[in-house]
Amino acid sequence: MTLPSAPPATGTAPPGSPAPAPAPRAPRRLWRTLSPYTYIAPFFTLFAAFGVFPLIYTAVVSLYRVELQTPGEMEWRGLGNYTALFTDSYFWTALRNTFTIGVLSTVPQLAMALGLAHLLHYKLRGRTFFRTAMLMPYATSVAAATLVFAQLFGRDFGLVNYVLSAVGIGPVDWQTGTLASQVAVSSIVIWRWTGYNALIYLAGMQSIPGELYEAAEMDGASRWRQFVHVTLPGLRPTIVFTAVVSTIGATQLFGEPLLFEGSLSGGISHQYQTLGLYLYEQGWGFFHLGRAAAIAWVMFLLILLLVGVNALIARRRSRTETIR
Repeated sequence: MTLPSAPPATGTAPPGSPAPAPAPRAPRRLWRTLSPYTYIAPFFTLFAAFGVFPLIYTAVVSLYRVELQTPGEMEWRGLGNYTALFTDSYFWTALRNTFTIGVLSTVPQLAMALGLAHLLHYKLRGRTFFRTAMLMPYATSVAAATLVFAQLFGRDFGLVNYVLSAVGIGPVDWQTGTLASQVAVSSIVIWRWTGYNALIYLAGMQSIPGELYEAAEMDGASRWRQFVHVTLPGLRPTIVFTAVVSTIGATQLFGEPLLFEGSLSGGISHQYQTLGLYLYEQGWGFFHLGRAAAIAWVMFLLILLLVGVNALIARRRSRTETIR
């Protein structure tokens, strides 16, 4: 009995077997490895130039005394800008106003957007027109909208006070009163962003399976019960997203309070000055770029804190629902 002979050790394939594919050359292998990164390189380049670098540079500037007239002269202060900031009563006023205006604008805004989306989710005549009209306030310029609302909330000839006087309520000074001015500024934010959030909620509702509504209807559930037990649980991730985005927008609110009266101080007694307006006043009103940079970093850390709290609450609720 003869044993089969071993194939020759010359590196050639035995007769009848397919020839092995040639190994790719080193430059080609390198290109295959690096080519995906070249497609996303423009984004990361722009992000590093206009996102990461300004953030780091602002953190550095916040540790120095820098004036707008002489930006090249930097005097080391360490945490002095932050210390001066936390001992400034106007900073705490701006922080309180930011929180108050944020609550007055975010809560009604999201509630109204949810209700409008629920109405548009059902079959209505002219749904396309109403959905398009929802985006008109969002597409309107902030300056134009704020100037119109400033006329509407005028003390002597404003339409809002005219309507209030028709029902027996005296004229309200919307630009001097603390709560009144904050309500007026919040109404501008509500008007601009309610339709935008309504369309986001509408898109989320359309992703909920229709079988759930059919099953709830067969069980005798009314539209309100369908909304509570089917729509809201299905929209929980969307609601968390809009709450986070609205919180960020409320923390950075700037255009509406600036143009409402045209004052950097946010009213005579700073009654509606937000953190964004306070930053602008310190940097471009008083020329303190170092302190303005410190305010910017405080706002950044505040946004991270608020987003983290929202994410933590949403995660705990999801865990509670899973346990149930």
